[in-house]
Amino acid sequence: MKRIQYIAIAALTTGFMTLQSCLDFDEPTDDFRPNDITIDEGDIVGEADSVNLINYKALYTEEQVDAAAKSLDKYFGMLKAAQYCMRGGKEGQYPVSHAYQRYYTLPDVYAQYGVVPHSDFAFASELISSYHASQDWISGPNGQFMGARTSLTPLLNHKSSDSIPEVKAIALLLYNYAAIENVDMYGTIPYNDFKANKVDPPFKYDDMKTIYTGAEANIDTIVNCLRYFDSKPAWYQAKVKDIVNKFSEVTQDKTNGVKNMETWVRFANSLKLRMAMHMVKAEPQLAQKWAEEAVKSGVIDDLKYEVALFPSQYGGVHPLVEISESWSDMRFSASFISLLKSLTHPYRFSLCMRNSGNLSNDQGVTLPAETDQVGIRSGIHTGKGQSYGSNQFIGFSRINKMLIEKAPLYLFKWAEIDFLRAEGALRGWDMGGKAELFYTRAIENSSIFEPGSDLYNSFKPVLSQYGRVEEPVAYTYKDPTGSSPDMEGVTKIGVKWNEADDKETKLEKIITQKYIALFPNSMEAWGEMRRTGYPKMFPVLNVEEGDGSLKPGDLVRRILFPNSDDASLKDIQATGLKALGGPDQQATRVWWDVKGKGNF
Repeated sequence: MKRIQYIAIAALTTGFMTLQSCLDFDEPTDDFRPNDITIDEGDIVGEADSVNLINYKALYTEEQVDAAAKSLDKYFGMLKAAQYCMRGGKEGQYPVSHAYQRYYTLPDVYAQYGVVPHSDFAFASELISSYHASQDWISGPNGQFMGARTSLTPLLNHKSSDSIPEVKAIALLLYNYAAIENVDMYGTIPYNDFKANKVDPPFKYDDMKTIYTGAEANIDTIVNCLRYFDSKPAWYQAKVKDIVNKFSEVTQDKTNGVKNMETWVRFANSLKLRMAMHMVKAEPQLAQKWAEEAVKSGVIDDLKYEVALFPSQYGGVHPLVEISESWSDMRFSASFISLLKSLTHPYRFSLCMRNSGNLSNDQGVTLPAETDQVGIRSGIHTGKGQSYGSNQFIGFSRINKMLIEKAPLYLFKWAEIDFLRAEGALRGWDMGGKAELFYTRAIENSSIFEPGSDLYNSFKPVLSQYGRVEEPVAYTYKDPTGSSPDMEGVTKIGVKWNEADDKETKLEKIITQKYIALFPNSMEAWGEMRRTGYPKMFPVLNVEEGDGSLKPGDLVRRILFPNSDDASLKDIQATGLKALGGPDQQATRVWWDVKGKGNF
């Protein structure tokens, strides 16, 4: 039989890899160490129509299922690798600082969660300011989708996957999750060609509406498949659940004893709800339909259904610990700390450390070390060097490593889903309850800590009290280095829900609290900033150092195409720009980011 070699991510080991350098940028394909997995060419279908079909009502014998499981066994490890890759995994292992930093640095900066406190890197080009564009940086976030895609599509297109449709459904869900995250940042991808396991150019780029529609159709099929699972024979359920438990890393089913596919169903419906809210300006009627269908079918509504990688389960720590502490590659932004201080959020003391070193301006005025929580203004020209001795920007507030080290790396947090339902209810959609209920519950369950931990449980009443804050505190940001002017805080809303508020104020409250709850999931936080304009942030400085398309006060609307090879550039010219709907610029809006259209 004719055979081919396919480059795939190995998922055979889970030992922690120690990294010796920060931001060791490789070529995009080098993020994933290739291992030659021999695949029978006749077993790979490679057609979009086939990959979208899941015949979940078909009957198979126990012998047929066992044969399919044996044929697919080497791909189950790749499913695990895909989940790791989606949150900073590398070489089939759980998330590590190097890959995580590569994926998240640009979204972190765009969402104004953080600022890189130095401009120079040993293994990458300079980051002169927050919106500065270079190929090293713009290609980084693309890596997690490309890694997930490489892991998932061989199984999705394997003939034997039809004999275990639930596994195919889960792989298809993971592919769509990664694809939606990616296209939300870049504006277009070769969604269907990649899904069909096409490995050689040319690749046809799909417009975002087509991608969203395709993903939603997949989700409906996935949910139907996984719901039908409960009606299958007991022997089949036991075999399939055993297979799923072996590769499932983003659910808590093994520890919580969930025996069916309920977590995966709620994962799928939660993605549909998120997508619906993304496109509310572009397709308002369809958005309402999708959102109501998702909620009716069942979304995440309990901590046990949260979808994340849990460091306590795989024996690691959150990558931000090393990125912030060892490498000094992340400090909080002035906007984020200003927001926390204005609303008296408990994170301002617990999550944000005080300045670790003296911070001085040209007039000789010094903010002594360990005085205050103080962030760096986004877009500012920071210093060079990763030690405080050569660069005082290293002394700005960093993240509290004791609180972040076991924080889950979320795909979906219960609080996010409740904030989505709160916004839906505000819009008059049937979300199964009132906006105030979802909003209040979301705040109470919004902490960064591992659910069920002592930290989580002790923080919940603190957040409940925080939810009763009626007015913001007046706050003025003063840059202790004198590198940027004083800025009055831009947060003018409180936290407590008030039915007398107008819709816009209620929406600002929802998105502002959602932004805090999402931390450090900057990909989604930046998307919501683009969609709604909230939370209000200080303007980014030096935007002219981007690609030239932005004006002072602008947000960057998308990441530039990450490709630089000749074949990819030809594909972008042939189909990419048309699918994007505009030039390859930071100012070009993605499909759902409708210019000039208000939130209501």
